[in-house]
Amino acid sequence: MKDAVLAEYVRSGVVESEHRGFLIALNADGSVNLELGDSAHLIFPRSTVKSFQAAAMVRNGLTLEPRLLALGASSHSGSAEHIAAVREILATVGLDESALQCMLDKPLGEAERRAYGDQAPSRIAMNCSGKHAAMLATCVTNGWPIENYLDANHPLQIACREELENLSGEKITLTSTDGCGAPLFLISVAGLARAIREITISTDVAHRSVLEASRAFPEMVAGEGRLTTTMIREVPGLYMKDGVEAVEVASMPDGRTLVFKVSDGSLRPFRALVHAGLKRLGVESSYEIEPVLGGGKVIGEIRATF
Repeated sequence: MKDAVLAEYVRSGVVESEHRGFLIALNADGSVNLELGDSAHLIFPRSTVKSFQAAAMVRNGLTLEPRLLALGASSHSGSAEHIAAVREILATVGLDESALQCMLDKPLGEAERRAYGDQAPSRIAMNCSGKHAAMLATCVTNGWPIENYLDANHPLQIACREELENLSGEKITLTSTDGCGAPLFLISVAGLARAIREITISTDVAHRSVLEASRAFPEMVAGEGRLTTTMIREVPGLYMKDGVEAVEVASMPDGRTLVFKVSDGSLRPFRALVHAGLKRLGVESSYEIEPVLGGGKVIGEIRATF
């Protein structure tokens, strides 16, 4: 892989470890501000594409209040509020959680998992259940079958793929399966950046409704204490979405965009990369260093290389 060093783990002034990956930052006009690693490299964007999937659903008749629409584009923490809202989405079309086909899991958030206790893993507690509920609601609205809504050739999934292709300017050449069971589309780092920039500056009603809902209800997009929720709340106009295996997208209403993928899938440098990347684009946010400890004392930091 033609990746680059994005972040360093520094102990007592010595670089002990490195995090390599791919990063691209776009100026408001779409020109490249910074490129680290080969931005033509193909990646699985994981949950960073949920705004595009939700937009495709809205375009195909999904109608939800903003709070629930934000959950439909989420990787939620699995709080009682999140789980109740998933049931609300399903109830709008007369379904219940038995219709969900996402994987069995416990809540994603640490506090939420503790609150969940020793209950068995369930589909509704899984962090993608909001998206799956919205997918089911879209199917019922259109009279599409719900038994195979995760099939890559289902009308719903074709619509999601086409939305991503139109926004990115790339044709999807490979479809895999995401952790939740939904189709997962291979795309370049640059294509993902184009897509998130395009949906952010778009005047299309479907696009605007999803991003406005996500900005209005960041606690539904992620959860309390999560970086995504904290950053959307703090920075006016910011949209941000993370994905497992260390993928991140962030964009501002004027088109300034940050996308990165950490090669080893580690989330450890995320905060440092997000703040440094946004600062590079002139977006200020409160940031305290990611400390490296020795004997309980701060003796170093995790820092971005740019």
